[in-house]
Amino acid sequence: MPRAVAINVAANTNLPGRRGPVFPDGSFVYVPIPERESAAEGVPTYADLDLTTFVPDAAAGLPVHLDPEFAGVYGSESYTYGDPHGVKARPLSALDPGDSLLFYATLTVADDGDRAASGPAGDRVEWLPPEWGCFLVGEFRVGEVLTGDEFREADPTTRERFASNAHVRRESFDAAVLVRGDSDGSRLFDRAVPLSTPAGGTDANHLVTDLSADSGKGPWWRRVLRYDADATATLRERIDADPADWLV
Repeated sequence: MPRAVAINVAANTNLPGRRGPVFPDGSFVYVPIPERESAAEGVPTYADLDLTTFVPDAAAGLPVHLDPEFAGVYGSESYTYGDPHGVKARPLSALDPGDSLLFYATLTVADDGDRAASGPAGDRVEWLPPEWGCFLVGEFRVGEVLTGDEFREADPTTRERFASNAHVRRESFDAAVLVRGDSDGSRLFDRAVPLSTPAGGTDANHLVTDLSADSGKGPWWRRVLRYDADATATLRERIDADPADWLV
C-alpha cells in the first residue's frame, strides 16, 4: 500500500523574503526560492517567470531554484525534486514507486487586488486562515528514487531522466537524494489544500495531527510529515474532495 511523505518547499519570509500568495478562492501561485549556488546558463530569474509581483523588488533579477519542478509549469517538462539535506533525504530515500511525495508551502492570504494575472476572482473560502497558513500545493506519484551516489554512478540514460533538476544543473552536484515523479498522478494542485486551521497558520489541522506521525506542536510547518498507508489513502481522498468538505 502506498505511503506518503510531505516536505516544505517554495518561497518564504527568509528566501526570498516573501511567501507566495493564496487567494480568496483557494488558488495560489507557486513561487520557488532563489538559486543560491552557481548553476548552468539558462536558469530563469523571477522576472523571466513573471513573478516579480510576488517577491521583493531586490529579488526580481535573481535566478530561481526551480525545485520541485512540475511538467507544464514555468517551462518544465519533467517532475523532479532533489535535496541535499539528510533530514529530508533519509525519508525520501525510503520511498518506493507508487508512494506519494507531497509538497507543502507557507502562503500569505492575499486580496484579489494582489492577484495580477493569476486568474479570476472568487468567493473567500471558509478554510483560509486570516493572515498566512501552511498548504499542500503539489504531489509526485513516485516513479524513481536515487541517492546522490547512485546518480553519480548511473548510466547516461538514467542520468538524463534527472538532467533538468536544479541540483543536477548546479556546477557542483550536491543532492543527497533525487526523486522523479510519474506523469500519471503527479501535479501542481489547482487549489491549495490547508494543513493549518482557519484560526491561524501555526495551528495544525487534522491532516497533520490525526493522519501524520507529527504531533502538530511547535514549528510543525518546517518538519517532514510522514503518512502510513491508511493515512495516505485518506489524505488522497481529501486532496481530491470538494473544498466545501475540507472543514468536515
